[in-house]
Amino acid sequence: MIDIHSHVLPGIDDGSKSMSMSLEILQGLEEQGITDLICTPHYIAESCQVSPRSENEKILKKLQEKAYKKGLKIKLYLGNEIYIDKDILKLLRSKKISPLGKNKYLLVELPMSGEFQQYDDILLNLKQKGWNVILAHPERYHSFQKNYKKITELYQQGILLQCNLGSFIGQYGRHAKKTAQKIAKDKLIFCVGTDIHRPRDYNEIAKAQKKLRKYYAFHELDAILVQNPFKIVQ
Repeated sequence: MIDIHSHVLPGIDDGSKSMSMSLEILQGLEEQGITDLICTPHYIAESCQVSPRSENEKILKKLQEKAYKKGLKIKLYLGNEIYIDKDILKLLRSKKISPLGKNKYLLVELPMSGEFQQYDDILLNLKQKGWNVILAHPERYHSFQKNYKKITELYQQGILLQCNLGSFIGQYGRHAKKTAQKIAKDKLIFCVGTDIHRPRDYNEIAKAQKKLRKYYAFHELDAILVQNPFKIVQ
């Protein structure tokens, strides 16, 4: 599996707190069959979570060196989970935020609550400018849980959907689980991610993948676990 959504870079956001914690997470993920991982720290303008790309690159290099010395083979890439903002294009041009890997994919997050209408123009404008917009965990947004049609509308407009594996085993509550199941049933998922923030029971990854087999044939599951994410990191 290639994981495109994680909070493994230490000391940047609400994810890993230390280099040792990051290495523990990486070892657990590797043991569960994850071969490639995109580190996507939050970037939330006008908050404390605004570590710039240049700093993130330095931390990533240190983590890669430590992981290599520890004997880990998992490949690491840099990105951001970008909180929706009208200045995303400006932030990209100034290299304050990172696309996923080196390709034109962006992982964008919305507010967990609140209505969506004020944000759809930003997502579609990014797409019109040539970016492949991946919406992080749509199943978790309260407005989408109440109005599933919003998810299908975005999908039809070319917005890609990334669901969290944990949603399929109830990690984020029953509403997120129900919405994730419906997204899977409708075959709308482009890829999945762990959205991992700290060490935990890594067997949850296998459990969630097993749940996905209810909705996807083997080749379809391979697409959302490996092939589609590979398009991002290749």
